[in-house]
Amino acid sequence: MNYKRAVYLFSGFTFCLMYVIAGDKLSTEAKNMDYNLIFDMTFKVIGGLGIFLLGMRYMSEGLQAVAGSSLKSLIRLATNNRLMGVVTGFMVTVLVQSSSVTTVMAVGFVNSGIMRLNQAINMILGANIGTTITGWILVLKVGKYGLPILGIAAIFYLYTKSEKMKYIAYSIMGIGMVFFGLALMKAGFKPIKEVPAFEAWFQNFDANTITGVIGCAIAGCILTVIVQSSSATLGITIGLATSGALNFESAAALVLGENIGTTVTALLASIGTTTNARRAAYFHMLFNLIGVTWVIAIFYLYIPFVVSIIHYAYGIEDINAFIILKDGTKEYIHVDKGIALTHTLFNIFNVIVFFPFTLFFANLLTKYVKDKEPKNARYLTHLDFKMYDSSFAALEQSHHEINRMKRHAKDMMDNLIDFINDSDLDEKAKLIFEREDILDKVQAEITNFLIDVLSGMLTFEQAETGKIQLMLADEYESVSDYITQVLKLLLRLKENDLLLSEKQKKALEELHKDISNLFDLINNIDNSTNYQELLIKSNQQGDDITKLARTIRSNHWELLATEKIDPLTATMFNDIIVSYRKIKTHLVTIAEILARVK
Repeated sequence: MNYKRAVYLFSGFTFCLMYVIAGDKLSTEAKNMDYNLIFDMTFKVIGGLGIFLLGMRYMSEGLQAVAGSSLKSLIRLATNNRLMGVVTGFMVTVLVQSSSVTTVMAVGFVNSGIMRLNQAINMILGANIGTTITGWILVLKVGKYGLPILGIAAIFYLYTKSEKMKYIAYSIMGIGMVFFGLALMKAGFKPIKEVPAFEAWFQNFDANTITGVIGCAIAGCILTVIVQSSSATLGITIGLATSGALNFESAAALVLGENIGTTVTALLASIGTTTNARRAAYFHMLFNLIGVTWVIAIFYLYIPFVVSIIHYAYGIEDINAFIILKDGTKEYIHVDKGIALTHTLFNIFNVIVFFPFTLFFANLLTKYVKDKEPKNARYLTHLDFKMYDSSFAALEQSHHEINRMKRHAKDMMDNLIDFINDSDLDEKAKLIFEREDILDKVQAEITNFLIDVLSGMLTFEQAETGKIQLMLADEYESVSDYITQVLKLLLRLKENDLLLSEKQKKALEELHKDISNLFDLINNIDNSTNYQELLIKSNQQGDDITKLARTIRSNHWELLATEKIDPLTATMFNDIIVSYRKIKTHLVTIAEILARVK
């Protein structure tokens, strides 16, 4: 949560507090308030919320670091079929403990072209089920163990030498902070019943009528938009309900609204992205909005259904039952289970309803959310400089853009061959120059993006991956520079009405073909590639290309000794050979980078 969001949250809470104290309706009660009690409540709730949010972030970042390679495998599964897309969304959300990260990740992958719209939709469906796990974690009665968990994990984090253990400890620290933060919020909410003004204010959240249900849902939505974390608002709702400030029905209605509020994160992330990325974000909002609408319509059937399952699973007769604590306050001991189950069933039912129609919604969004012509696009890549809380997802994006760089560079190489025999190809020449200019800018964008990513919290493996990507972007840009250099030399020959001999053309064609084969060898790598074997093959081909280039140059000097050749032609032919060798050198360097020799 950034500082602006914290300011909004604090301002909103303070405004509510001032309204309670200064409101005309409540002025009589306010005069008799125990202000020390109010400030004690305020500090505990705000402090608990801050610790809770920070704990969620620690837990998410730690789990992402530990599960980095697993996440990569899961994302590939999302492209296999629709059901695997849902499973992927569920598993990724469980691993990172944040549906917002997963949905934003899906929007980003659509934006960069890694995923199609319908694949992202399936992933978003799974994320909505995965986020319900957090609710059940919050139900665990381990609040008093939050500090010991945090303390023990912190010791491991500070003193362990294993990077994996360090990140496991980091995520467990987050879990401890979540439990401790929730316990603090619950403690802050406990005295609400002792303050008549607060009790009267919370009576506004009454789900006894459909209008009241809608009002509670709107309040839950607004609170989630402010906090930007549905897990935090779920924790607040549980805290209010267990303290008795809200009954189960009102808390359930708040939870429905929280499901709408959480979609704002993805909507904000989609601003300035491609049309397909915006469509994915709109689907997330549509999914939750339609789901909340139909559940509100059957709210007074849905709640008894939830209560009956709680009764069947736990043997609980009254979900609003409470116990009297030693300090005389009441704790409603079963309502948290009802809230978690309400959240879970809502999302499961919604996914079941939507799953058969994912292609329909993808087509619907494609039809009504029109593609727009980009005006003065700031970036040539689809890298998202503002979206990612996930270093793994950010590196996947930059990896995808580097793959696009190598395809563009290879296209330039394939077009270059035509100029050896025919220099009268103005359109192709223009295309190569445009591609070279684009790759210059793309390399700068990737570099800026990766520097930003590398400044964040990364595992050693992720940091190494980022450095490798920086070097690869630089090498592919250099390859494009020398391809353009060869083209400039060939065009200069044409401008001066100079022609290469047939022997020279054949020699350059052979050299070009061998370098193009080396290019193909490196470009066709995949995740199963043995990089050491790739390095051996590229070095062998590179040595063969060097020998061929030397032979061509030697034959060229011999020809100069026996035949009269224009000096400019002789010089430029030699420069062309040098430029081709530079291309070869950079391609071999790419193989060395991939094999982690450089």
